[in-house]
Amino acid sequence: QVQLVESGGGLVQAGGSLRLSCTASGRTFGSNAMGWFRQAPGKDREFVTAITRSGTNTYYADSVKGRFTISRDNAKNTVYLQMSSLKREDTAIYYCAASILAIATERNKFNYWGQGTQVTVSS
Repeated sequence: QVQLVESGGGLVQAGGSLRLSCTASGRTFGSNAMGWFRQAPGKDREFVTAITRSGTNTYYADSVKGRFTISRDNAKNTVYLQMSSLKREDTAIYYCAASILAIATERNKFNYWGQGTQVTVSS
């Protein structure tokens, strides 16, 4: 089992920045690929970004490429999502997810989910 707790969400103006954190407990954090997904009102949960077990490779949705950065600190069992140049369309609940695989980007490849943290971008 892996328990995930997100933090760092909030209200930010368009063009601003925000950093989300996700701290894991349970089975060895370093064994998991980690990802961030988001869900806006009335929409499906969508992939945002993922990072491999080693942290060597990262993957991004086209909509956030160049603006968001995922990173991880295995010593702290934490994965981060640095969001910059935020837009109104980034408003959503952001979910941290962990996979039992070393590499994962598809939603159905993630086995554990956090409760989510709200990010609201105002114009």
